[in-house]
Amino acid sequence: MALIVLRFIFLLCAGGVSAIINTSLPSGGSEAVPWLTFVAIMGLAVAIVVLDIYVPRKRIDTITSVYFGVLIGVLLTFILTIAAAPLIEMTSNLRVFQLVVGLVLCYVCTSVLLQTKDDFRFLIPYVEFVREVKGFKPLVLDTSVVIDGRIADLVATGVFDNQLIMPRFALSELQAIADSSDKLRRTRGRRGLDVLNRLRADENVDLQIFDRELPELAGQTVDLKLVLLAKHLEGKVVTGDYNLNKVAKVQGVPVINLNEISNSLRPVFLPDESFRLRIIKPGEGPEQGIGYLDDGTMVVVEGGRHKIGQEIDVRVTSTLQTNAGKMIFSKVDGR
Repeated sequence: MALIVLRFIFLLCAGGVSAIINTSLPSGGSEAVPWLTFVAIMGLAVAIVVLDIYVPRKRIDTITSVYFGVLIGVLLTFILTIAAAPLIEMTSNLRVFQLVVGLVLCYVCTSVLLQTKDDFRFLIPYVEFVREVKGFKPLVLDTSVVIDGRIADLVATGVFDNQLIMPRFALSELQAIADSSDKLRRTRGRRGLDVLNRLRADENVDLQIFDRELPELAGQTVDLKLVLLAKHLEGKVVTGDYNLNKVAKVQGVPVINLNEISNSLRPVFLPDESFRLRIIKPGEGPEQGIGYLDDGTMVVVEGGRHKIGQEIDVRVTSTLQTNAGKMIFSKVDGR
C-alpha cells in the first residue's frame, strides 16, 4: 500500500514539475511545446514506475524511508548539480535540471529503502535500519522438514512466531523430488509442496522464499548452503536430518530438530507405573510381546507373547532413550 501511495504522489509531482517547466518557457513559442513537455515528463515518470513494479518489494517503515529517501535524493541532486555545472551553464537550464534530477533521485532512493531493508544495515547516529522479521530469529527450513509435514502442525499451534525462510535452492530440490520417476520419492516431494502451500495459505504464518544468490553459497552442497544461509540471516536451521544437525552445530549455527522436540513431548513413564496397552506382535525374546503408544513409542512387554491382540495392563520396569526415540520395557501387571 505504501508503494502505491508513493507512486501516485510521484506521478502528481511529475505533473507539477512539467507545469513549472512550462511556466519558465519563453512566451511566443509553439503551442505544442507545453504538451510535449508534459508528455515527456509524465512518460518518464510512468516508465520509472513500471520499471519499479518489477523490482521485488520488501517492506520498511514508511516514514523513515520517505524521510531518508528524500534526504539522500536531495543530497545527490546537489552533488550532481555541482558536477554538471559547466554543462548546465551552457544551456541556462539549471532550474529544470535540478527539478527533473531531484524528482527522479528522491523517488529512486525512497523506493530502494522501501524494498531492500533486508539487504543491508544502514547506520546513522541514533537511527539504525536492521532486519525486521516477525518474532525472533528467522527459521530456515530444509527439504526433509517440509516433507515430514510436522512443521505445519507445530506452527499452527502458535509455538513459533518466527519468520519461516524457504531457500530457492531447497525448493528446487523439493521440486526435483516431486518430479522423480520413483513413485515413493514423487509422493514425498508432492507432500512437501502441499505442506508449503498450506503454510503460505495461513495468514498467521510469515513464509518467505529466499531467492537471492549469495557469493558464499556458490559451489557448496545443499546442506552447507542451508547452514551458511542461516548464519547470514542470523537465524536457525529447522531440520529432521541427523547429518545436517551435526554440520550446523560444527558451524556454530543454532538448530531446531523436530525429532528432538517430538521426543521431549512424549509422555514420561516412571518405573513401577502401570497403563493399558494392546499387544500387536511378538518380540525378539521368547516371552516378549510388542505394543505401541499413541505417539509411536515402542513398548516391550515381558510375558506378553501370548496376549497378542489383547489389551492388557502392563507395569514399567525401565526405559531406554536412543537416537531413534524412546523404548519402554515392561511386564504384564498381575496385580
